[in-house]
Amino acid sequence: VNDINQHYAFIGVATVVDDYPLYYDATNEKGLSIAGLNFEGNAYYGEEVKGKLNIAPFEFIPWILGQCSTIKEVKKLLEQINFVNINFSEKLPLSPLHWLVADKNESIVIENLKTGLKIYDNPVGVLTNNPTFDYQLFNLNNYQNLSTQTPNNLFSKNINLNSYSRGMGGLGLPGDLSSMSRFVKATFTKLNSVSGDSESESISQFFHILGSVEQQKGLCDVGGKNYEYTIYSSCCNIDRGIYYYKTYENSQITAVDMNKEDLESSTLFT
Repeated sequence: VNDINQHYAFIGVATVVDDYPLYYDATNEKGLSIAGLNFEGNAYYGEEVKGKLNIAPFEFIPWILGQCSTIKEVKKLLEQINFVNINFSEKLPLSPLHWLVADKNESIVIENLKTGLKIYDNPVGVLTNNPTFDYQLFNLNNYQNLSTQTPNNLFSKNINLNSYSRGMGGLGLPGDLSSMSRFVKATFTKLNSVSGDSESESISQFFHILGSVEQQKGLCDVGGKNYEYTIYSSCCNIDRGIYYYKTYENSQITAVDMNKEDLESSTLFT
């Protein structure tokens, strides 16, 4: 993509290679946020198309955050996009991704498939990995019996059944580490959790929600003595521009205020 001479400032987590930030997630000064998540086997990147804005996936997050302040603006910009199969370098091939994008009022999911670009409104504000987002939403129908309340006996009027433990309204809530199960659990937890009014309470509750689906080392063996696990967790107060994160090795929540930097600078702060 061509250079953007002026753009919004943004903050996030990235791997910096040759002074180029490869973002995992980020939030701009207007409160628009994006996270890219693994979408192996479904993500599709094609050849350049004349008349389109040809964007490599590693360019996508800064390209959107640099120009857009709302989901409405994102949708308008996406009318021109074509995701192209151009690797960052010989050593860094493209990652298969789909994206969760949110502003202060709404959220969408962006998936580029062989059948074309799909943009889904996201009523739950959650995204994991495979399968496609429309199927993830449909799968929630299978869990509409879940509740935060103590259940009544609907099994049969001919047998006396008792709730012998608290939390039995959640029986059947998935607890494994598959992406579909994590989607269900994260959605149920997010939509039913209760937080206080203060920022500290909201931040604490947010990380508790993420913690309900985090992956621990050793539980997802990917071969060669390697394990998939939750490397970091993050969120942002989009009204104040404060980015919060913690890592697998350090559970203390760290806050970074982007407004303490020069937002008009052309310098990459790391």
